[in-house]
Amino acid sequence: MSRPALLPLVPLPAAPDDDPLEPFDPSSTQSWIDWFVGLPLRVLLIVGIGSVVLALVRRVIRKVTEHIAEGTPTLRSKRLKGIGESAAGSVLLRANPLASARRAQRARTVGSVLRSTANIVIGATIVLMVLAELGVNIAPFLASAGIVGVALGFGAQSLVKDFLSGTFMLLEDQYGVGDTVDLGEVSGTVEEVALRVTKVRDGNGTLWYIRNGEILRTGNKTQEWGRAVVDVRVAYWADVDAVRAALLAAAEDVGADPVLGTYFLEPPEVTGIESMTAEALQLKVQVKTQAAMQWEVARALRARVRQGLSDARIPLAGAQQVVVLDHSPSVPDDRPDDRTDDGPSAPARDDQATRDRRGAAAAAAVQDRPGGPAGSSA
Repeated sequence: MSRPALLPLVPLPAAPDDDPLEPFDPSSTQSWIDWFVGLPLRVLLIVGIGSVVLALVRRVIRKVTEHIAEGTPTLRSKRLKGIGESAAGSVLLRANPLASARRAQRARTVGSVLRSTANIVIGATIVLMVLAELGVNIAPFLASAGIVGVALGFGAQSLVKDFLSGTFMLLEDQYGVGDTVDLGEVSGTVEEVALRVTKVRDGNGTLWYIRNGEILRTGNKTQEWGRAVVDVRVAYWADVDAVRAALLAAAEDVGADPVLGTYFLEPPEVTGIESMTAEALQLKVQVKTQAAMQWEVARALRARVRQGLSDARIPLAGAQQVVVLDHSPSVPDDRPDDRTDDGPSAPARDDQATRDRRGAAAAAAVQDRPGGPAGSSA
């Protein structure tokens, strides 16, 4: 009988006989060592290494966010190290537009979100690895987690939308605590910004809770700079050049104030005639100011404009209007009618004459008033 043509070139090693596992002896130290070196040690290593990684990640996130909140650079080069340690250099490093309470609040909020995300991701990884070492089949857990994630994605769309909108709002610095905003139906001062809702206090003191996912547009009135605008309506026959000179002088007086003048970013400007009617001309005074200072500057401008126009004897619109009230008694219905065929009765003619005299006297008072039609035509 012929031998097979194909034979292994290297003889296969014989399989050794499987030795049966030695029983665990509680009184033997070697048995305890062998047991500890196995599964318990692997579990402890997984938990220990995972805890160290989580602590390091949280520390890095906290350090970076605190540096951003305080306005100091996280990493400093050797060339800038000496400058940053000096008093002047420290002031220069902090004196930047980002060093504000809004930036600090945004940085700490984003840091809190990152730390929570790290806790969930690293913690879940540790648990799954421990279960795998214990011999638990983690495939059903992974499949269930995927199904639960899809279900939550469909069922909590509004919640996910709120969180995503809040995250991007914080990263883009759309508004922060202390800003005066217009969110459409609600206008007021922001008191708290979170990932899900924003709290806004309106002028009446009502605190509004607005979901971030429902905010379609945002008007921030206190970001970067503002503009104080005062509309002035003067009489139609007023001298426009004199009015502009008086308004500009009033704005310059406000700019010369030691406190209010520091809020001015540009020289004041007086525009031409914005609108014109038969009763009034409207001009505008505007000043570019620091953020959130436009309202205080506008109030000071109104007071100074009023004083300036009064000193220049320039009447405001409506100052020439006179309302005459007729308090004469009415004629009773049962009074005998003494009218003639030629016209009204004598008492009616007397009442009409009295009203005519009152109207003529009021018109004469308007004509004699400085800045009135007579003075203007002269």
